[in-house]
Amino acid sequence: MATRARHYPYGMKTPPYAAGRVEVVRLPGGNTEPDEVAVEEPLEIRIGGTPIAVTMRTPGHDEELALGFLLSEGIRPVAAAPPDDLAANTIEVDADGFDAARLQRNFYTTSSCGVCGKGALEAVAVEAPRVESELRVPAKTVAALPERLRAAQPTFASTGGLHATGLFDANGELLCVREDVGRHNAMDKVIGWAFREGGLPLDGSVLCVSGRLSFELVQKAAVAGCPVVVAVGAPSTLAVELARDRGVTLCGFVRDGRLNVYSEPWRITT
Repeated sequence: MATRARHYPYGMKTPPYAAGRVEVVRLPGGNTEPDEVAVEEPLEIRIGGTPIAVTMRTPGHDEELALGFLLSEGIRPVAAAPPDDLAANTIEVDADGFDAARLQRNFYTTSSCGVCGKGALEAVAVEAPRVESELRVPAKTVAALPERLRAAQPTFASTGGLHATGLFDANGELLCVREDVGRHNAMDKVIGWAFREGGLPLDGSVLCVSGRLSFELVQKAAVAGCPVVVAVGAPSTLAVELARDRGVTLCGFVRDGRLNVYSEPWRITT
């Protein structure tokens, strides 16, 4: 994927739609002061006018979110835009060959867990070819990514309440970063951005997330064809299992110049 200018430049101010002001009582002392908190609102995703998913998200880049979500669910979108009726918090997606009859039930996701309510592991399994990328990244470059991601999170800096996903090239250059109350939404937005830019698969790129690594985040990365996924936090057992199965290099606890590599360690050079 070709290097592009940063989509969220360092030092950018918090978007007005991403944070809201509330009154807070600070203890000890009891002073009442204004504070900024992250915005959380529902987004309905439609195909052909039919609602197929609702996710709780931070507003902004909603088209990217819808595209990335559907790609991760094995649906092949073409484009996304606000609906003709201009319904609030709604995105209409064009998807060639989409068969509504095959959709057994509506998806429902929350900001805490993208797979809540789906029941069994088989229900979230999405066909994704094994990632065969020959990308190699120096450990020093990987270790620097979380700090670079943090520096590009304006809304987190003002609210402390958002997750982030960043897309980097092999040299550690930030290509795109998205913030959201849902960690899975942040990654969907980045994947949706790459889709619109013609950048899929992400076979020459690295994804970095601000928190822990769940099964679903690794699943989304595998569907996008990304060979290396980096996180500040820990992976789950299913995340490691899936990464090994799909050929994804998984790096966790990336902080203070150190990292743990849980799968495909040959891609991280020293």
